[in-house]
Order: sequence, then C-alpha cells, then structure tokens
Amino acid sequence: MTLPVTAFVGAVCALLLLFTAMLTVRQRLRLKAAFGDHGDAKLIAASRSHGNLAEHAPIVVILLGLLETARANHMALMVIGALFLIGRVAHIIGLHAVIEPGKPPVPRQIGVMATWVTLLTLGGWTLWILATVNL
Repeated sequence: MTLPVTAFVGAVCALLLLFTAMLTVRQRLRLKAAFGDHGDAKLIAASRSHGNLAEHAPIVVILLGLLETARANHMALMVIGALFLIGRVAHIIGLHAVIEPGKPPVPRQIGVMATWVTLLTLGGWTLWILATVNL
C-alpha cells in the first residue's frame, strides 16, 4: 500500500463513524425518534459526536493523503494522524460525559484542541509544500 498513514487514519475514522452511528441509532430507538433530536441531551450528544467526526475526518484524510503522496516526513504524518485519532476519541468521550453547566468536559476540550492543531498543521504544511516545491 502506498499511503499507509492515510489508509490507517481513514480506516480508524470509518470504524469510529460506524460506532458513533450505532450510538445515535441506539438513542433514536430509545426515544422512538426517527427525525430530530426531541430535545434529548443523550441523542444530541450521540448525533453531534457522529456529525462532528464526519465533518472533520474527510479533510484530514485528504490532506494526509496529499502530504503522503508528496513524500512528506512519514514519522511526522504518523504523529499527526495519531493526534487526530486520539483527539476524536477524546471528543466522543467528552460529548457523552456528564456535563457541568457552563463547562465542557475535559475530554471534549482535548478533542477540540487536538483537531484544531491537526487541521492547522496539515493545512499549513500542505500550503508550505505547494509554495516551496511546486512553484
């Protein structure tokens, strides 16, 4: 396989998407809610954990693939991919944690920061390669 980091991160994201979809369906069955969230905190959390992963994973996998194709540092890509996956798992855990009013759970905060660092790093690195190698 020519893009092992991209393949690994993509495969784990696919499994996480399946897991979060199952959590969402479980909450929908509990409420007998085919559409919407019925204002239920557990369904909202399950739905957002799935949606948030679906929103962020594609661009991360695409950027990893582009950088891996450009022969970017393999170890650095592995570290960034691992950071993203750890952040996504933390975010899922945080969304399902008991919430204190006005304060997001620590795992959710870790997940958000890990995702933002990943996006900033991959986006910046891709632009840098474009500016220095392809121009």
